[in-house]
Amino acid sequence: MKFVSLSPFRYQSLLRILGYACFSFAAFQFSLLAAHASSLTLSAVGTTVVVSDAEQATWFQVSSSLGFPSNRGLSEGISPDVCPWNFFLCDFSLPVSTRFSAHASSGSMPSEAGIRSFLEKLNDRVSISPLDAVFTVNEEGMVSAFSPSRNGTAIDIEASLALLKKEVVLSSKRSSQTPLRLPTISTPPRITSTDAAKLGIVNFLGEGRTDFAGSPQNRIFNIKRALSEFQGVLIAPGEEFSFVQTLGEVDGEHGYLPELVIKRGRTEPEFGGGICQVSTTLFRAALNTGQKITERKNHAYPVRYYKPYGMDATIYIPKPDFKFKNTTPAHILIQGSVENTELIFRFYGTQDGRSISIDGPHILEKSADGSMKTSFTQIVTDQNGLVTLRDEFKSAYDSPSKYPHPGEETFTEKPRNWSEKSGASTSERE
Repeated sequence: MKFVSLSPFRYQSLLRILGYACFSFAAFQFSLLAAHASSLTLSAVGTTVVVSDAEQATWFQVSSSLGFPSNRGLSEGISPDVCPWNFFLCDFSLPVSTRFSAHASSGSMPSEAGIRSFLEKLNDRVSISPLDAVFTVNEEGMVSAFSPSRNGTAIDIEASLALLKKEVVLSSKRSSQTPLRLPTISTPPRITSTDAAKLGIVNFLGEGRTDFAGSPQNRIFNIKRALSEFQGVLIAPGEEFSFVQTLGEVDGEHGYLPELVIKRGRTEPEFGGGICQVSTTLFRAALNTGQKITERKNHAYPVRYYKPYGMDATIYIPKPDFKFKNTTPAHILIQGSVENTELIFRFYGTQDGRSISIDGPHILEKSADGSMKTSFTQIVTDQNGLVTLRDEFKSAYDSPSKYPHPGEETFTEKPRNWSEKSGASTSERE
């Protein structure tokens, strides 16, 4: 291995040139900010926004480089072929006249990533969300638009990006009193007032109801928060609906509050407690409209909000889930509402002459400790009277005393089954 050392003179030259480059780069940044010191005013979706100097600085990509005269001589001492460092350093072994003629140059160009990030954040602040049509049922059982749909408005990111890339270069010449209007686009709703007939949403199919009377405030809040995720959901013919997938994330960042859930052999607070009121109500709506239930699990113990017992559906992310398949010939539209202490889900679509009956629920066993077993049967017949679906739903509930609420469980010694209880994986939103 060959080693080459720089003489003190060459070392001082290197530091002098590098220092000059750093100073030149910093001076260029300062001049760049000075050139765009005047705040830029934007108009977006009816909102006026003043962009600060610091924000505008993130819209630029700055670069700096060292240059040498084009007639520089041959290397004095260090050949690039044997240089133990970066070629950039070794290149300072040039003639003195060349080294002291080195100069730093800087330049800038609009940063597409910086401008795009600004526009996306601004769009989150000022965009107007579209409104889906809300349907209702008249006395003849026909569906009509109760609340018409409305288009939303959002910033056209690509067009605004092109505009700002051009304007940031000329912003020093613009008058700060003249707002720059950003292009916008219209965002359509998922369900328009005229979509009902096209998708086959012309009849009221049925509904499911549960009563959450006596629920704590956090539980009621979570019920209404989760309800919004299912408002206006459309399920295509033959499509399988997943409650967990439609629900999305459940935590404080997504607007949920802590409330009781059944988890690891206990009943304890966690974000989203009460969501099972929503899944249970949807389960009953699916049953009452003759849909094929493909996944459902009952709660660990009987919960008073879900009477009659045996017709509940617990969920927890990612499992257990509640799923059903749309067996009708057209789309199903889900509409939910809260009326006093009742949660109601109504299904709309196309009637095909089917009849649905529910046999039960029947309590098969019941113990003094509150544990029980139940069963009911869903029977669907077509317009010709032929049975097309017959499903039995059995539920086995433990005693509620096995799942103590906060403050109810006290020990004088470590329980023998403590490890098994702590390691249990069964969880569900009460």
